[in-house]
Amino acid sequence: MVRFIDFRQSTLLAALFVFALPTSANAPSEDAFAEISDVRPDIVYHHGTAYLVELKYPPGFQHFDYVNPDAPKGGLVRTSQIGTFDSFNGILDRGRVAKGVERLGDGSHIYDRLLEHAIDEETGHYGRLAKGIWVADDFKEFAFKIRPGAYWHDGTPLTVDDVVFTMETLRDKGAAGVRTALLELGSIEKLDDDEVLFTVKPDRASNPDLVFMIGAYTILPKHYWATRDITQTTVEPPLGSGPYRIGNFELGRNITLERVDDYWGRDLPVNRGRYNYDRIKYDYFRDESIMLESQKGDVIDVRTETVSKNWMTQYNFPAVKQGLFKRELVDIARPWGLWAPVFWNLERPKFRDIRVREALWLLSEFRWTNRVLMYGFYNYAKSYFYNSKMASEGLPSERELELLEPWRGQVPERVFTTPFEGNETSGYGFDRDNMKRALELFAAAGWEMRDGVMRNVETGEPFTVEFIFGSPFGLRQETPLMNLMNRVGIETDARFLETSNWLYRMRNGKFEGAHNSFVPGNIPGVMLRNRLSSEAADSAGGQNWGKVRDPAVDALIDTIMAARTAEDFYAATRALDRILLWSFYYVPGLGAPGYRLVYWDRFGRPDTDLRLQRPAWLDTWWYDEERAARVDAGIAALED
Repeated sequence: MVRFIDFRQSTLLAALFVFALPTSANAPSEDAFAEISDVRPDIVYHHGTAYLVELKYPPGFQHFDYVNPDAPKGGLVRTSQIGTFDSFNGILDRGRVAKGVERLGDGSHIYDRLLEHAIDEETGHYGRLAKGIWVADDFKEFAFKIRPGAYWHDGTPLTVDDVVFTMETLRDKGAAGVRTALLELGSIEKLDDDEVLFTVKPDRASNPDLVFMIGAYTILPKHYWATRDITQTTVEPPLGSGPYRIGNFELGRNITLERVDDYWGRDLPVNRGRYNYDRIKYDYFRDESIMLESQKGDVIDVRTETVSKNWMTQYNFPAVKQGLFKRELVDIARPWGLWAPVFWNLERPKFRDIRVREALWLLSEFRWTNRVLMYGFYNYAKSYFYNSKMASEGLPSERELELLEPWRGQVPERVFTTPFEGNETSGYGFDRDNMKRALELFAAAGWEMRDGVMRNVETGEPFTVEFIFGSPFGLRQETPLMNLMNRVGIETDARFLETSNWLYRMRNGKFEGAHNSFVPGNIPGVMLRNRLSSEAADSAGGQNWGKVRDPAVDALIDTIMAARTAEDFYAATRALDRILLWSFYYVPGLGAPGYRLVYWDRFGRPDTDLRLQRPAWLDTWWYDEERAARVDAGIAALED
């Protein structure tokens, strides 16, 4: 039985991880921690929900522990993005949407969502636009009760009709990744003026992740889009309901978001102490080098340093020495996954042979690359779920073997017999044994070197690989791999593309080798299906850019999404991890040891040492006038 946790009445469960499941439908308590539906007495709404763990915050909590509830409002924060933007419609595959109007995450500043993830918990979610949430024991149904008093920036009330409109639009007209995420979603029913019921399709298995996906998507205004085509990109600033609205912008270059003083949700427990800047400005840059110099020149306040060489060598300028500028490695509690791994386009026949993919993996040199090019910054990520309990290690457990056994003979035998230890080398020069083994694998797959060129034995076709990267540093990172490929006769071509062009080519399969970070969440089912399933590979505009089509992978993704106990969940993620690793779809390597935060010291921050699921400078810090004055004076003194 799955039930929501009532902290005042429940006892601690014996297991470390349990599901947060619905309580029985009795009369609500005096503090209204539960509320019975006006339409269906079997529906009892609660203040939050979680997956595999207990909720941290009890009914009636006032604010999250990682905020300062009395943080002052005001000031400007300037940050950055790579590439450009050409649309304010965040539900489509086409174009690149501007920061602030994205459909998920911290990029959705102008809209509200039904639930808010508490980032000091793995999976705890609490009502934002939703006053309460109910989930059936079998996850086949779930419902939200909408808060009274929510309204759009034009003063129009935000209602259940907007929720229904949004979810129907996303399900039927949204981007391929969205439609894949909502694959199980069947009916969307307005129960009452403030209640909406979602039902899983009768022919689909229930999916716990579906609740959280729907809770995370931003809600769109039905009345606004009634006179506009939501299937088209637009550069008209859309109507929102959230803590910010779009202010000034130069298309493709910058956008400023302005805080809404009378934001309806400013005093909600999930929002108190957040959204403190009066203005957030995003400037867009072609590459990281220009971005870095712009930050040194005080054009940007806060950003993520994405280049390890810069992190290790570029932050010794006078403002750093004077304490005006800070460099901070932030420990993040989320799974890190794989940072910018190489993967192959399996639509190209030469990459479909696992022996070819293993041979290319053997030519990778994490230790050399990390030591020489990355200044020793990274850890070796040997799991798709690196930095989490979902990662495999050692040999399969008994429960993992139960899941893997039906696929014996269809997945690599090493899945059952050999721990994945990565491609360990000395990090000094190329590994001759690895190169010898790689040549043997190429030969077994029908490729051999002739006069210094790797050719297909039957056709004489040369083996060539075209790489595309969204950053010049990605190209630099893979230079060692390409050099070793050249040594065995493989001709490589590599280029760095502007972000929009890179996205176009990735989405349309116009590449052979590429980078794309693989960062799963704590509830990874939908992400795994979007990135690795046959269904996504066959979907136009899908996010399985490598076109992995593996029935064992599909089955284990389904098992992960159907898990109802921690034991089943972790067994399934670890079993999947083993298959992915030994199938060599990706080339694992860089594993981030932390989040590289660099900023001018103009801001106050909550006094907490909690490990969070993401960096929180954007929505929990605030502009500190005294600190800002000190920084400005310090910069002026350095310039004199």
